Amino acid sequence: MALKTAGTALSRTLWARGNRTPPLGRSPRANRFSSTCRALGAAEQGDKSDAPGQSGEGEPPHKSPSADKKRLKEAVGAPGGTGVRRRSFTSNAAPMDQTSYLWTRYNDMKRLVYDLIPPGACKSLNSTVIYANNEVNLSEVDIYGFDYDYTLAQYSSTLNTLIYNTARSFLVEHFKYPKDIGKYDYIPNFAVRGLHYDIQKGLLMKIDAFHYIEPGTVYRGLSPVPDEEVLQLYGGTFHVPLQQDSGFYGKGPKVKQFMDIFSIPEMTLLAVANDFFNTNDIDYDPVHLFKDVSEAIGMVHLKGFMYKWVMQDLDKFILRAKETDSVLHRLVGHGKKLFLITNSPFSFVRLDGNGDLQWEKINSLDKGQIYKQGNLFDFLRLTGWRGSKVLYFGDHLYSDLADLMLRHGWRTAAIVPELDHETKVVSAHQYAVTLTWLQALTGLMERLQVHRDPRSKKVFDEWQKEREELRVMTKNLFNPQFGSIFRTCHNPTYFSRRLSRFSDIYMASLSCLLNYDLSYTFYPRRTPLQHEAPLWMDQLCTGCMKTPHLEDMSHIR
Repeated sequence: MALKTAGTALSRTLWARGNRTPPLGRSPRANRFSSTCRALGAAEQGDKSDAPGQSGEGEPPHKSPSADKKRLKEAVGAPGGTGVRRRSFTSNAAPMDQTSYLWTRYNDMKRLVYDLIPPGACKSLNSTVIYANNEVNLSEVDIYGFDYDYTLAQYSSTLNTLIYNTARSFLVEHFKYPKDIGKYDYIPNFAVRGLHYDIQKGLLMKIDAFHYIEPGTVYRGLSPVPDEEVLQLYGGTFHVPLQQDSGFYGKGPKVKQFMDIFSIPEMTLLAVANDFFNTNDIDYDPVHLFKDVSEAIGMVHLKGFMYKWVMQDLDKFILRAKETDSVLHRLVGHGKKLFLITNSPFSFVRLDGNGDLQWEKINSLDKGQIYKQGNLFDFLRLTGWRGSKVLYFGDHLYSDLADLMLRHGWRTAAIVPELDHETKVVSAHQYAVTLTWLQALTGLMERLQVHRDPRSKKVFDEWQKEREELRVMTKNLFNPQFGSIFRTCHNPTYFSRRLSRFSDIYMASLSCLLNYDLSYTFYPRRTPLQHEAPLWMDQLCTGCMKTPHLEDMSHIR
């Protein structure tokens, strides 16, 4: 069952059940799960007798809908009044069983969420799909262009370890950093792409699409910085002003955004060096540290170490080589023009020593010739390649794609290898149930926040605590330190915002093209805005049992 189908079924069930009120004699905390992890564990085992809110010990039967309506009318109407029912959106004095009522609504919603999302609901997701931000018709594309590193050539994670180790050695031997830094091994899963680094404060962090730091994702070295300290450092707010942010191309004077996969070992080395100085109480200048680490990483590339490692063992470092070769031959076989733009040396990127594939490179009018230096404007002037007939593939959203899309109208395709991991997480049953319950619980809190008596506030405090636990759980499924590269708690990340702006389509690897005909059209899905969300989703996300959420909200707008 797809999640949308489950949501539709949930909507029908919600309308059928009505706005139930709990029985008077019910214990306020009866049959409630004390921890989110316990609830998830029960759902994973599939034992419905232990599911939250199921009938059993401490769960009395519900009253009939007619009795509920009568009781509700008595609660909201004034004695001796005209009979006109008035809505109230504040309640300082609650009925005796108000707490019981809130927990019944909680249990009803949790039971529906767990019952209506069966295992395997998201297994249709896979990492070989090409996703569309904008409509792209491949039959209109005559020219295919490529970046090389992490686009045509997909590297294994082993390469990151070698880059880190070599740059760490440069820090110690060339820049004369303490030798004990060499004791820090590479941490493969510490950093993720798209993070921001505050150069002056030496802080690594995750920022959302609205320039807000995600709480719990700020690191000084290898240690998280408490949210209270983050607020002090940034003037009492999590917001990073535009003038301090990383700029349009991710390189501001105070903050830098790490956008390519090569930057992952650089972020790790920065964290390790900061951690060494902080744990040993050694004074240092974070700005100079940033410059030294950046230069050490650059030396790995400039001195040719990376290219030497790859060429010595292609099978160890290059992924999906056969699939990429098949894509290129297929394009050539259909009469498409191909070109490569890269800053890697020609001896490293030569794809076919037999000359089977012919390439056009910068400023080229002669088929098969290689050109160095030059610029994009001369390239466009000499080739005349403009508009949607050109589709260019790259992994770096700024340096590879931004100008081509915004200034020259080329179609752009982003290579995002992290989709392999992200889609596996999103396809897991645990993630689907946790996320859906998080949405439903958030909706309950929004819908029922009108109850403001002290007992109700205690219930909301417990719900808020569980909501934070659910957020941490979903984050940790992707990366314990920084979570998904695409989302913060509830907003897209800064990286995700740039991805949707600078790429028409995106995919895990170039090999995904093999799954599509060259006349295929990619259609973006219409994503509802907040004010046009489907009714069933509005009900799920607001925890609404009967009365449409918009009907209630119209009285307080």
